[in-house]
Amino acid sequence: MTRRGRIIAFGTAGALVLAGVICAIVVGGLIGQLLTFVLIAFGLGGAVLLLFYEVGLSEDRDRAREERAKEARERAAEPKRGRPRLQPHRWRRRPG
Repeated sequence: MTRRGRIIAFGTAGALVLAGVICAIVVGGLIGQLLTFVLIAFGLGGAVLLLFYEVGLSEDRDRAREERAKEARERAAEPKRGRPRLQPHRWRRRPG
């Protein structure tokens, strides 16, 4: 989700809550109460869902970062391909 998309989504949720508060002030009676309840519920519910979505995205990013680091470690640990190096001959030491 882009930064602009986040701003729009959270802004819409906030606008719904604000519209519910305005309805509570302006519109009276049962209709005003219903509109207030519905708008605030949708706004707060949307905000909670967006927060859970953000947490899920951050976990996905962390998991991808860990996998990239693991692959980099594995690439660094695997032997280099090419001509094998010859080890110099070392004589064994005599005991004692």
